Amino acid sequence: MTESPVSTLQAWLMAARPRTLPAAAAPVFVAIAFALRDHVFNWPSALACLLISLLLQVGANFANDLFDHERGTDTPDRLGPTRVTAVGLISPSQMRLGTVAIFSLAALLGLYLISLRGLPVFYLGMGIIVAALAYTGGPFPYGYFALGDVFVFLSFGVAAVCGTYFVQSGTLTPTIAWASVPVGVLIINILVVNNTRDIATDTVAHKRTLAVIFGRQAMLTEYLLCLAIAYLVPLGLWTFGLTSIGGLLAWFSLPLAVFTYRDFLKAEGRALNKSLAGTAQLALVFSVLFSLGVALF
Repeated sequence: MTESPVSTLQAWLMAARPRTLPAAAAPVFVAIAFALRDHVFNWPSALACLLISLLLQVGANFANDLFDHERGTDTPDRLGPTRVTAVGLISPSQMRLGTVAIFSLAALLGLYLISLRGLPVFYLGMGIIVAALAYTGGPFPYGYFALGDVFVFLSFGVAAVCGTYFVQSGTLTPTIAWASVPVGVLIINILVVNNTRDIATDTVAHKRTLAVIFGRQAMLTEYLLCLAIAYLVPLGLWTFGLTSIGGLLAWFSLPLAVFTYRDFLKAEGRALNKSLAGTAQLALVFSVLFSLGVALF
């Protein structure tokens, strides 16, 4: 039997990597919850932030698909989901055009947010776009130099949560900064699983991720540490009176966290793709529960 041909639409959907999109939605939900709690919620700007966050994630996925192909990182030995540029489903020129189109659409939506809050939003948006492109592209692709974890935390944690709250309220508080931490570290774990799966191929491609430098055991430790931080922050926020006890609703996702960690602990090779999807789901479930607790109690 021969495999069914992949349509153009299917190829673009593969490149968008829908399983990574929870990572883009999670920080926006958290920021919205705090905006509701503080009576500053503005649904048009919140919706714009959600759409922009999703577009930026898709744009980053397109860019990585293109740049990793151009650097020769994606080979037939790749264990992760199919990279459509590498296998010829989408040409490099088409992927470059698609990347520009997605980021341009995000920037157009960003003009509305800039009209609300001015230059700080412009600088933040440009910074996130540059970070997304520079992960595997440009003269210094920081993802190849063990800096991916730091920038993922800053982009999907601090910038996404604080930025979404800021465009609704016009202000920032220490509480919002702390609230961004659990989201950021849980999304770091998505990268931890991804890089653990790709240790062999990244080593050959001279992609120096933390997983390549320190090995799988260190990644298991990092994953567990990130989980611990994620669950301790809501406890700390409640203990110091910065949120109600409702924030501890996030702890109801703890059984899922245990399951995802055990799955990561045991999985090898392509089976880590399931761990990757589970880790993304955990980030979303945790964030939704945390958000509901903050907004409703």
